[in-house]
Amino acid sequence: MRLGIAIVVLAAGLTAARAQQPANGAAGATANLTFTLDFPQSNPTHYSITVETNGHARYECTCSITADSDPESYDAEFEVSAVNRDRIFQWAKDAAFFSGKIDSGNHKLAFTGTKQLTYQDGQRSNTAHYNHSNLGPVRQLTELFQKVALTQEYGRRLAYYHHYQKLALDDQLRQLEGQARNDELSEIHSLAPILQQIVDDPSVINVVRARAKELIQMKDDGAPWH
Repeated sequence: MRLGIAIVVLAAGLTAARAQQPANGAAGATANLTFTLDFPQSNPTHYSITVETNGHARYECTCSITADSDPESYDAEFEVSAVNRDRIFQWAKDAAFFSGKIDSGNHKLAFTGTKQLTYQDGQRSNTAHYNHSNLGPVRQLTELFQKVALTQEYGRRLAYYHHYQKLALDDQLRQLEGQARNDELSEIHSLAPILQQIVDDPSVINVVRARAKELIQMKDDGAPWH
């Protein structure tokens, strides 16, 4: 009799647990959101940023190191701040996970690249393309992802210049700091590994190493930095 009651209680508990599972599939399932930009007139000509609900992110691009060099692939992995991670997935929810049309349809607006937003979880896989969007959440996502991409491009260039052209580092770090102060970048903390390499390199002049150290200590929690 007691065994029967225990089984009933256990079954009821499992039913309740299933009812509480997140809407994106099984409990603990990871969703991901990807922003892609293709713009042949820019460098990089193509890039994508994928963010998972656990905060892990991956940046991939096709770019040219110099004006006369052949395009090559570059990728970097990093962790998105909790603030921006939550914003990204809330905005995706507010935009109905891109299940409908998100392009403004206004062909008079300047072409700023073919953009794509993709949301995937255990229950859905939606992709939408656009040039411009009138949807507030989509515009916010676009702005944030473009800031993140610009930050990752600094990482790519700093790694290249540190290896091949150390004298160019000071100018790059000055530009990075200026754009950070103007709130044009996001997830600057993701540059810490390359910045630390510069700090630890005695072959780099001291003023550049000091500037890199200051940038490592920069506040970057998803809020504007001043």
